[in-house]
Amino acid sequence: MAGGDRVMSRSMLEVEGNRIEITHPDKMLWPAPGIRKADYLQKLVELAPYLIRYCSGRRLTAIRFPNGVGGKSFYQKNAPEPTPEFVDIAEAGGVRYIDLNSVSTLLWLGNLGVLEFHPSFDKIEDGMPGEWVLDIDPSEETRPRLMEAGSLIGEALDGMGIAAVPKTSGATGIQIVTPLAKPYTFGQLRSLGAFLGHYLSDKYPRLFTVERSIRARRGRIYIDYVQHAAGKSLSAPYTPRGRAEATVSTPLTWDEVRGEADPQAFTLHAIGERLQRMGDLLAAAEPQNLDAVLEFTAKRAEA
Repeated sequence: MAGGDRVMSRSMLEVEGNRIEITHPDKMLWPAPGIRKADYLQKLVELAPYLIRYCSGRRLTAIRFPNGVGGKSFYQKNAPEPTPEFVDIAEAGGVRYIDLNSVSTLLWLGNLGVLEFHPSFDKIEDGMPGEWVLDIDPSEETRPRLMEAGSLIGEALDGMGIAAVPKTSGATGIQIVTPLAKPYTFGQLRSLGAFLGHYLSDKYPRLFTVERSIRARRGRIYIDYVQHAAGKSLSAPYTPRGRAEATVSTPLTWDEVRGEADPQAFTLHAIGERLQRMGDLLAAAEPQNLDAVLEFTAKRAEA
């Protein structure tokens, strides 16, 4: 798939030896930045190494926007029918999940109007998490407070000897991702998240909360450590989002967080140049051994 003309001039693409039908290539998916389906498929080719890296071996929840971001959208866990033979399926709980592990599968989904890719936290292979994730959810869309919160979480993690990577959700929040050097259970990571969440909400009660009820948050920023669980999913690094600006969930440096980076600046139009310039910040992060901090928090819980 060398260029846009190939998408525009043919109804079929050949990728990895597979034939994929492309329908309505001129359909406008993101009107504001002027991204048509043909443009989007080209962007997916650029993002394929990264999306496959973070989605393969996980159960995919896709969010489809058949008529673009101005139309209706819906979540899809079951693989759409008819499912091509090249699409790998992972069944769980009666659901035929897609394992997004090839460019062919990615482009097939893109043609169906899948604009968001949300992999499961648990791996298909062993049901274990491959990383620890804290989801930071603002009750109000106020960037300075959100980035202040992210910076304080980063400082707290650093004080615990944990090197993590922040990323924009592509929507209103940010997520703090810690790659793992060895297997840990979801229960262990949830206890660590609870410790950190309560510590920060006690230290900065006007900024943070661990209250799940939106009403009870009273404008404070929610540290969601409960969502990191088997069967749950989160926006993948480098997934586009179905928002007017065509934002992309993007790993950041801590300097960018401290500088109050604007999540709306990380878009489909901009992500290619950023990756060429900075590389994949998450892939470059050193996996963390959490044994010592888990032992410490367990002793604190017993005290």
